[in-house]
Amino acid sequence: MKTSFCELMGVQLPIALAPMAGAVSPQLVAAVCNAGGLGLAPLWHLDDDALRDGIREIRALTDRPFGVNLNMEFSSEAHLDACLEEGVPIISLFWQSPGAFVSRAQKGGAKVIFTAATAASAAAAVELGVDAVCAQGWEAGGHVRGDVSTMALVPAVVDAVGDVPVIAAGGIADGRGLAAALALGASGAWIGTRFLAAQEALTHPDYMRGLVRATEADTAHFDNLFNVGWPDAPHRVLKNSTVRAWLDAGSPQTGARPGEGEIIAQSDRSGAVQRYQSITPNTGVQGDIEALSMWAGQGVHLVKRRQPAAEIIADIVAEAEATLAGLAGARRIDD
Repeated sequence: MKTSFCELMGVQLPIALAPMAGAVSPQLVAAVCNAGGLGLAPLWHLDDDALRDGIREIRALTDRPFGVNLNMEFSSEAHLDACLEEGVPIISLFWQSPGAFVSRAQKGGAKVIFTAATAASAAAAVELGVDAVCAQGWEAGGHVRGDVSTMALVPAVVDAVGDVPVIAAGGIADGRGLAAALALGASGAWIGTRFLAAQEALTHPDYMRGLVRATEADTAHFDNLFNVGWPDAPHRVLKNSTVRAWLDAGSPQTGARPGEGEIIAQSDRSGAVQRYQSITPNTGVQGDIEALSMWAGQGVHLVKRRQPAAEIIADIVAEAEATLAGLAGARRIDD
């Protein structure tokens, strides 16, 4: 199942691991790569030494192409330069305009993927020279830049960027979603929530239980709720006790929310965790996990159990191939 995205990135399958900070481990990145997909490591939140160590750990686990994600809200040229000095072949850029990072990365020998939320921002990124575009629909979990659904966004982006490969993101968690993305003109699927259930992920067990129990109606999108540490960054999470208490209080503004400033957990990396903090509940966090920002996309109902990443990919590919074969055998509409 090769597409133009696969050819460009040097991978076997049109599946990319969404770079979910705090949940994606080097082991998960490598497992996705070794199974034929593209693993993307969210290393933008690390200092120089830790970033380099993360890259080297991935490289020790796979000889396949992988990428590093840089969040333009927080990343500096020093982050990019460290990636290039370590020979990272693919750079993923997110949130703000990629600006001069594109040419700088390409001069350093890397291919560049930009995550766009509108056709206009995708076209602007292509003007800057990006090699591929991730079209992130509103259904996506975690931080979501735009408000257009995946079904509407993907064909709009495909039409806007010409021959540049597009990979679809947002609500895609199984082979039917991958097949739908391909039918919309994308060259693959960028999958996050399903990989939170990978055995190699750092997902806290309580977070995992929330994912498995969730239905397609159990997520909510907010403009600025879990905003401690990253304000004014829209996001999608599982509905939990923090969400319900805030809604019951009439959705008050920051500064007047129930439990504001309360310490509800401890992180082995960042210390005390406040209610409404933007943090991934991983295995290094202890406390009231259910009340934290449990990022999840609308495809969460397709998460059933923990599996090795390679098994998740095999299941998605098999289902996509069966779905596409079924469509190929369908009758003409006027028959």
